[in-house]
Amino acid sequence: MKDLQNTIEQAWEDRSLLQNKMTQAAIRAVIEQLDKGLLRVASPTQNGWVVNTWIKKAVVLYFPIQKMEVLESGIFEYYDKIPLKKGYEAKGVRVVPHAVARYGSYIASGVILMPSYVNIGAYISSGTMIDTWATVGSCAQIGANVHLSGGVGIGGVLEPLQAAPVIIEDNAFIGSRCIVVEGVRVETEAVLGANVVLTASTKIIDVTGSKPVESKGLVPARSVVIPGSYTKSFPAGDFQVPCALIIGTRKESTDKKTSLNEALRAYNVSA
Repeated sequence: MKDLQNTIEQAWEDRSLLQNKMTQAAIRAVIEQLDKGLLRVASPTQNGWVVNTWIKKAVVLYFPIQKMEVLESGIFEYYDKIPLKKGYEAKGVRVVPHAVARYGSYIASGVILMPSYVNIGAYISSGTMIDTWATVGSCAQIGANVHLSGGVGIGGVLEPLQAAPVIIEDNAFIGSRCIVVEGVRVETEAVLGANVVLTASTKIIDVTGSKPVESKGLVPARSVVIPGSYTKSFPAGDFQVPCALIIGTRKESTDKKTSLNEALRAYNVSA
């Protein structure tokens, strides 16, 4: 693995090395291991998540060494550099037409892909549902037993290299039409109501106490979140700016399989 990393780092500093067959083989070996889930762009540790920047470099370098070609799937034709993922039956992944996943993304056994899109470098753990028209961007990390509802947009990230990808941890529920981008992390068992938009600069305001508590970039474990707004002054006047409101937490006593929707219904919030 160290040899692979050294080769990738050298090619990143000197792009002329991309003409070297050994360099190309190293890049393709990294993408193959991403595809199999043996490598990840971001890895969980006891102290949080670590971004493996050299693997992101390999993903970026994969594009210039690939040639454009016609790809055919049934009656559909594509023209691209990255092949589509294959072998779903052997992988134990249910794929509903017209779901698309690119080679170099990892999709664990037990995942269900409704008509959706999964980009290169993404990692999706077992038991997760990617619902209709949901998108999982490049290098995003999706935990086990997560539900991405219809139309959810999970952002991708390749550069800047040090930037963390979007991370959705185990047993989270992301409601319809939510957007989560720019390295935001949604912790275990958190629930986002429909239309919540989270960017790195979005205020996440906990309104469950006597005073609001503001944060950014992180939705705490088991939080129930809905879209909100606050007043911000501009030269042209005062206007409403979107934010996210933490209005409560999921109850530990509620069965995980049903609590995702029930947690929202308990607060009279749409899923």
